[in-house]
Amino acid sequence: MSEFHGTTILCVRKDNDVVIVGDGQVSLGNTIMKSSAVKVRRLGQGRVLSGFAGSTADAFSLFEKFESKLKDFSGNITRAAVELAKDWRADRTLRRLEALLLVADTDRTFVLSGSGDVIEPDEGIAAIGSGGMYALSAAKGLVRHCEHMTAREIALAAMGIAAEICVFTNDRFHLEEITGAPREIAVKSSG
Repeated sequence: MSEFHGTTILCVRKDNDVVIVGDGQVSLGNTIMKSSAVKVRRLGQGRVLSGFAGSTADAFSLFEKFESKLKDFSGNITRAAVELAKDWRADRTLRRLEALLLVADTDRTFVLSGSGDVIEPDEGIAAIGSGGMYALSAAKGLVRHCEHMTAREIALAAMGIAAEICVFTNDRFHLEEITGAPREIAVKSSG
């Protein structure tokens, strides 16, 4: 998968909670164009969390297409992800989109790319963007060794570490989360 500069998106799943957090930096070359962009959003009537890395206009197109797939398949995130990846790879216009999507619901997490990739991480932790591997590494370490931390705390701490290392990642985070047992979903947002 391609690496996109200018963002870091991280998903952490722990116990019955799932969090997606993104930084706010938008870069053009070596210039910071904006520091408070929101690259994380809710889809599927608030039951699916999503984040993007890459071109902003392309990401909005993908959000819309993914939301449409969620509607087509009654909120089934797996089916929606597979169908979007098929369309993304096959459609001449979509193929040119330069972005990655990270999506999650109460049960599953997926990374989607224009190459047709639909990747479900083994541990429910995934990251995309230029600071993604830093955030992913930090999150995995925290999940494994800090049992007292919540998914939210781990996600924010890991993103803080990524922001200290990656010049394309800042510390102005936007977080979306779904907490609680799958049957009793509590929805929270923070900016």
